Amino acid sequence: MTKKKVVLYNPVSVFYDMPLALLAIGSCLDPKRYEVIIVDGRVDKSPLKKVLEACDDAICFGVTALTGAPLKDAVKVTRAVKAKFPSLTIVWGGWHPSLFPTETLRDEPAIDISVQAQGEETFVEIVNRVAEGGEFDDVKGITYRNADGGIVKNLGRPLQDVNFFPTVNYDLIKVENYFKFKKNRQFDYISSAGCRFRCTFCADPFVYKRGWTALQPERMGEELEFWKKKFNFTDINFQDETFFTKRKRVVAISEEFINRNLQTTWAGTMRADQGFRLKEEEFDLCKKSGLRRVLVGVESGSQEMMDWLMKDIKIEQVYDTARRCAERDIAVIFPFIVGFPGESEDSVRSTLKTALELNSMHPLFTTPIFYFKPYPGSKITQDVVAKGYQLPQTLSEWSDFDYIGSSGPWVSKAKFELIERFKFYNKVAGRRQNILTKPLQAIAQLRCKMNFFAMPIEKLVYEKLVPQQKLS
Repeated sequence: MTKKKVVLYNPVSVFYDMPLALLAIGSCLDPKRYEVIIVDGRVDKSPLKKVLEACDDAICFGVTALTGAPLKDAVKVTRAVKAKFPSLTIVWGGWHPSLFPTETLRDEPAIDISVQAQGEETFVEIVNRVAEGGEFDDVKGITYRNADGGIVKNLGRPLQDVNFFPTVNYDLIKVENYFKFKKNRQFDYISSAGCRFRCTFCADPFVYKRGWTALQPERMGEELEFWKKKFNFTDINFQDETFFTKRKRVVAISEEFINRNLQTTWAGTMRADQGFRLKEEEFDLCKKSGLRRVLVGVESGSQEMMDWLMKDIKIEQVYDTARRCAERDIAVIFPFIVGFPGESEDSVRSTLKTALELNSMHPLFTTPIFYFKPYPGSKITQDVVAKGYQLPQTLSEWSDFDYIGSSGPWVSKAKFELIERFKFYNKVAGRRQNILTKPLQAIAQLRCKMNFFAMPIEKLVYEKLVPQQKLS
C-alpha cells in the first residue's frame, strides 16, 4: 500500500529548539499509512522550496503558529502552498489558533482548519478524515470551514493522558542540525502538557483549563536512554510549562537518570513553592542526576503584586529556592515582569531590588526583566480589554506583536529608560566576565550598589561595540 504524505512546517523564528509540537503530532500518525515530512524554516535551506516540493501528492499540510513575528512566515508559506495546491487541506495548530480559533480562519482564507489546545489525537482524526473523505463535524478540538464556506467551531477536546500517545520519533528530523545551530548537543524533550496554576498574566489557564498530564518516569528513562545512545547528547532541555509539578515524580526521574547512567546534564522549569517543598536530599539527588539549571518565574518583587497576579508563591520561597540552588551551583533564570496596568512605583522598586539581590547571590543566576504586554487568553488581558484596551485585530497585526522586546502602554518613557539601564548594569555586575570586561563589571557593581543609573555612557559604548540579539 502506498503511504499518504503529510507535510508539517515550523515557521522562521530566532530560537533553535527542536519542533516538539510537530514531532508529537507526526509521531501519532500511523507509520504504515502515512509518510510524515517535517520542514523547519529555521534550520532547513530554502524551506519554501522544500515545502512546495514535499506537498506534491500530499493530503495535508500542517503549520504550528506562535503569536508574533513567526506568523509572517507562517502566512507566507501557507499562501504559497494553497496557491500551488488549492485542494490540499491546510491545518494550523499551536498557541495562536488555540487562542483565536475562528479569527485565524476569518483572517486567512488559505487555512482550512485550526486546532485548539492539545493536538495529538485531534490531528490524527483530521488526517484520517482527509484520507477517507470524511466530514469534520464531530472532530473535537477544531474550527473548520464547512461546505458552504462558513466557519464552524466544534466542541473542545478534553486533555488526554500523554502516556497513551506513542513515543515521539526524533528520526522525523535531522537532530544533528539542531545541535549545530545551538552550538551545543542539547536534546529538547517535553514530558508533560498543561499547567495546574492560575497566574492571571498567562494564557495557559485559558487553553488547558488548569489541566496537567505527565509521562511516567520509567517511560522517560527508557526513551531518553534510547535517544542518548543514538544521538549522544550532553544536555536535556525539558520544555515543560512546569516540570517540577510533582515532587515524587521528579525524584523518580532523577533516580532513572542515575540508575541508567545517562551521564547528561538537564534543565527544567520550577516554581518557587516547588523548590521550597523539595527536601534537601531531594535537591541533592536532582543535582547528582545532572540538574544544571532551573527557570523560576518570580514576576514581581512585591508580595502584594504577586498576590494580585495569583502566583500563589511567597517571596521567602523565592529566596529559599535561590539559596538551595546557589549552594549546589545550580544555575537559575529568575524572570520578572514590570509594567502591569496600575502597578505602583513601590512595586517596580521592589522588583528591581529583588532582581539585584538574586543576581548577586551566584554568578550563575540571571534576572531578566520583561514588560507586560496584554497577551490573549490571560485574565489581566480580559480585564484591560473590558476597560477599552484595543488588542491587534488581524493576523497581520498580531504578526507585529512583540511580547518580549518592547514595553507596554503602562510604562512611561522615564520608567522604560530606568529599567533598561538597570537591566544592563545588573546583568554585567552579576555575570562572570573575561579579563577585557572586568573593568566594566566593577563599574556596574558600583552603580548597582549606589542605585545610580543616570548617564549610562558605558552602556552606550558597549551596545555599539557588541551586537545585541533581536528577539521575536
